[in-house]
Amino acid sequence: MQFDDDARLDTSEVQDVRGSRIPGGRATIGGGLAGVIALLLGLFFGVGPDDLGLTSENDQPSVSSSSAAQVQRSCLTGQDANAAEDCRTVAVVNSVQDFWDQEFQRRQARYSGARTVLFTGQVSTACGNATSAVGPFYCPGDRKVYLDLGFFQELRSEFGSSGGPFAQAYVVAHEYGHHVQNLMGTLRRAQDGRTGADSNAVKVELQADCYAGVWARRATRTPDPQTGRPLITQVTDADVRDGLDAAAAVGDDRIQERFQGRVTPESWTHGSAEQRQQWFYEGFRYGDMARCNTFR
Repeated sequence: MQFDDDARLDTSEVQDVRGSRIPGGRATIGGGLAGVIALLLGLFFGVGPDDLGLTSENDQPSVSSSSAAQVQRSCLTGQDANAAEDCRTVAVVNSVQDFWDQEFQRRQARYSGARTVLFTGQVSTACGNATSAVGPFYCPGDRKVYLDLGFFQELRSEFGSSGGPFAQAYVVAHEYGHHVQNLMGTLRRAQDGRTGADSNAVKVELQADCYAGVWARRATRTPDPQTGRPLITQVTDADVRDGLDAAAAVGDDRIQERFQGRVTPESWTHGSAEQRQQWFYEGFRYGDMARCNTFR
């Protein structure tokens, strides 16, 4: 994946709170599969971490805020995005939102943007306080995507993904797929509280994978509003393979096998590795969000 070196990045779409403390000294606890599933159930079914009994009092260490707002200082151009991980995240957010803004306009609708919040360790959200143990997530309560960049190392070391820049782009695009669902009213279809291979929770996740694939297909044809040229100039076959590999790595069956030693489809919330690859590729192959009806 390559960015236009001369493009100007819009850092207003990313809020950098790395190194900051959260108020109240409360943080979501839980690691591994149980913690991830529990918080995601809370986020997508409208239940905060407090309601799930996932918060506990923690003494917060004193931390420096020197890294806060780093992206506003350092991530100015596409050249910066080609060189640094946090700047690459800014560029991907810009590209994804440019695409959805133009796609909504094409459909005579209005896209309302969402900010990505970069944090380290823990963060306070409208969906409750969370730690980085839960991975990237979208909070419909404040319409923001939350991301600890350390997750991408865990994607390789803990989840067995090959990693790579486009694996990271896939994760960001997937979370913005949830924002699109929220704007369209689709996200609430997962509020029935059910889990399992054929549940609405899984269908919502697979649709977000498909939307990520649609963006990936169209990224190099989406003009930057400032320059009229695409911010992303190249997506290679190797990039797509990295995206597919990341989608498989976070399949429910892969995660369950890795962390609990057995697969229990009745508790699935995101879909199998094969399903996640299938729907990402469906979006990428056709580049049409109409192909992403996972509820049919």
